[in-house]
Parts: sequence; C-alpha cells; structure tokens
Amino acid sequence: MNKINNIADVRRHFRNNKEPVYFISATNFNLLGIGDWVGGFRHINYIDCFDGQQRNVFVPKEKFPRDFESIEDINNYLLEHKEVIDFIQSRASGDSAGVAAFLMFDEYTEEICHQLGLRVAFPPAALRSRMDNKIETVRIGNKAGVPSVPNVLAKVGSYQELLEVSRELGDDLVVQTAYGDSGHTTFFIASEDDYYKHAEEIEAEPEVKIMKRINCRGSAIEACATRCGTVVGPLMTELVGFKSLTPYKGGWCGNEMFAGAFSQEVRDKAREYTFKFGEALREEGYRGYFELDFLIDMDNGEVFLGELNPRVTGASSLTNVAAFAHSDIPLFLFHLLEFSEVDFELDIEEINERWSHPDSVDSWSQLVIKHTDESVDLLTQAPRTGVWTMAEDGKIGYDHYSYHPHSAENDREAFFLRISGAGDFRYEGADLGILITRGRLMDDDFQLTERARAWIEGIRGEYAGQPLQDPAVEEVAVTHAIGGSNFKIL
Repeated sequence: MNKINNIADVRRHFRNNKEPVYFISATNFNLLGIGDWVGGFRHINYIDCFDGQQRNVFVPKEKFPRDFESIEDINNYLLEHKEVIDFIQSRASGDSAGVAAFLMFDEYTEEICHQLGLRVAFPPAALRSRMDNKIETVRIGNKAGVPSVPNVLAKVGSYQELLEVSRELGDDLVVQTAYGDSGHTTFFIASEDDYYKHAEEIEAEPEVKIMKRINCRGSAIEACATRCGTVVGPLMTELVGFKSLTPYKGGWCGNEMFAGAFSQEVRDKAREYTFKFGEALREEGYRGYFELDFLIDMDNGEVFLGELNPRVTGASSLTNVAAFAHSDIPLFLFHLLEFSEVDFELDIEEINERWSHPDSVDSWSQLVIKHTDESVDLLTQAPRTGVWTMAEDGKIGYDHYSYHPHSAENDREAFFLRISGAGDFRYEGADLGILITRGRLMDDDFQLTERARAWIEGIRGEYAGQPLQDPAVEEVAVTHAIGGSNFKIL
C-alpha cells in the first residue's frame, strides 16, 4: 500500500476501507457519524437508541439479566454474547475479525478480543489505566511544563491531616481521588462537616490530589497523539453541575463549541499545553485519542490542567462533527490511522495551524440530560431519537428521524439521542438522553440561556413514568439498571 502523505490520502484510505471496524459501547453517542467516513464501520451497542432504524448499529435482541458495575462489564458482556460473536464472525476475513474501539475496556476485554481475532485500536489497558490516574496526570503535566492548580499530593487519614498537608492552600479546598468520574469523585471541602461527608472515600485512597479552590470555568479540548505529532482540536466550554441537568455537584452535563470560547490568549495557551501534554504522552508510550480538562481562573486568566481522559469522551460527539472536521477529517480518523498498519507522514503543524483558525470552528452545543429527582419509576413514554423543532413559544415537537447531529440545520432545531426508553427504569442520575444543537446554550456569564431551559423542559415533558409502589422493587430496579451503580456510560 502506498504511503499516506496528506488529508486527501487519508480520506480515500478510509472511504475504501474493507476491514471491519467496530465501536463497542453501551451506546454509539461518542462516535456519532463516524460511519459516514469509514467503510466497514459498525457500532455494537447494548442500548438501542434508534428503535432498530439505524443499519450500522448492531444491538443483540436477546438480553440476559446481569448486574453491571462498569462500562467495561457491558462491553465484555457484549463481546461474549452469541449474537455479537456470530455478527463479528460473519464479517471476518480469515483469522482477522477486524478492529475494535471502545470508550472503556480492561485486560479481560483484551483477552476476549484476542480470542475473537479483533485488534484493539488503543494502547494496552494497563497503560491507559496508569494514564487515567489523576495523580499521575499531575506528575506528567509538571514534567511537560503544563501546570495544575496549586496542589499537594498526599495520603490523608483525618481532617487534621488534610489541613496540615494543605496549609499553604487555604481553607477552601477541592479533593480528588485518583480514579472516577469527576461528578462523583471530586469533593469540595471548606469545613470539618464537609470532610466527614466524604471521609470514608478520601481515607481509603493511598494518595489524593488536594487543590486550592479557585474561581474557575471548566473547559475541554480533545487531541490525538500520532507518530507524526499531536493533533489538537478546539477549546470547548463545559456545562457543569446544572441542577436542571444533573444531580451531581461538579458533574459534567454538556459542552459548547464556538470560535470565541474564552479569550484568544486562553485558547492559544490551552492548545499549546495540549500539544506539550500529547508529546509527553508519546514519551510515556501512550498514543491515540485523548482529552484534557482545563480550569480557567476567571480572576487572572491563568490556565490550569484539570484532568486527562485517555480515550474518546462525551465531548467527542462535537469534536468530530465541527467544520474543521468536515473540511479535513474527524479527529477520530487520526486515531484509527495511528492504529492501522498503514505508513503515513502528515504535516501536523500545518493541520494544527488550520484547525486553530476561528473560521474552522462553527458553533455547536450539547446537553446531557439526567433524571435529577430522587424518585424511581418505570418509563411508559419517551421521546424518539431524531430531529426536534422548537416553536416561538418554546414548545417542542418531533420533526423526523435522523442519526446525525448535522440534520439540525439551525438553532430552532436539535438532534436528540434517546438513551432511556419506555420499559426502562428512571432513577436519580439515569441518563435520559443527549440533545445537540447549533449555537450556544450558555450566556457569557456561563448560565443556561432561555433556549436551553426550554429544550430541557420540553424534552423532560416528553417522558412519562409509572410509580413503583414497593420500595424493595425500587432497590432492585436501580441495582439492575444500566448505570444504576453510579458509573458513567457516556
């Protein structure tokens, strides 16, 4: 095969691809639309968001009762499901069954893939796990010249110990454990009472990250570490902790992508830091897709490293549909290229320069809508996946089926991907669905706009549920529900 030297070569390579490529996860949310770019691409999912209408999404018909404790459990269940195995084998060529990509996977996933003849398009799970450690992220950042919020890394056994090791950070602290979703494993501690709410989790850790609390805004940026260098996407704002979207304080609940996100100085600094961090990851042996959270200090404009996600993420759905992705290629294709057996040499500096230009970034926003009440019920009605429209009075209505956010043509339309459907249990923290639309959904003060609130209210109004009378049934329902153990499935 000829060496790939430019973006046109990459486009042609993937358009003509014959090797099966799979994204295996609870849903296809993270890589919406990638199948338009890659021949032979299929999603293998546990949840059918499309009522069987989407041809490149395979969902096994028969479901076996199982308590999942992580998204890795879901993926391993899928890979061992007879219908999935038969589907993969039906598309295999000889001993090669194709390429598998995941949101999350572990060593057992790797074993199953080896048995099935699937090549995992990610660094080894053990390396990913080490990179995913928030403590390790601080150390890699320090080495690369990417600063974190003033912090100390320490073992904490009591509130007094916490105060002692963090004496120079002040009285208002943020404590993070090494692993886990920030909505569940970031603790805001300004008093002894605050500490004791989370003491058991903090004291169980061999080491925690203790930060000075700053007046900051969250942001996200995705990138891909390739053999030619690190490709860097645009800086996005984050929606965090909105009570109308999530029950978790500090919990991620959406993103905005627009050319004017923060100042030019902040955007340039975040891109510079991301490139440096990507090069440091390459030195650690990690390659491929990753995302960095940055904390922007609103008092002085300083840019601080928040955390690393060595994977595709919830923000990937925006990164891969933006203008720069469609004028060149989606960021995820750089990832697939890196894990292909194709020789390539691309001018990463030229690509990064082009992607940094404001004209390359059109405006998109997404809302991750969770059930925020403490109630538990059985859903009897849910909105369909597709394009919804909003009238002048803020009322919404279903317009037509689609699988792609681009089907929403203006800011009065939105693409909705349903996660929880009729027959599912609705409980606190359950993912109801994701709404993606053009334009912004926060104002300049980082508050939800009237349009955002109307979309949230409208989508919630399309759900209906039947209360469960027996508390024991409620407990069983949440235990057996996807994500009921408070793990993130998106």
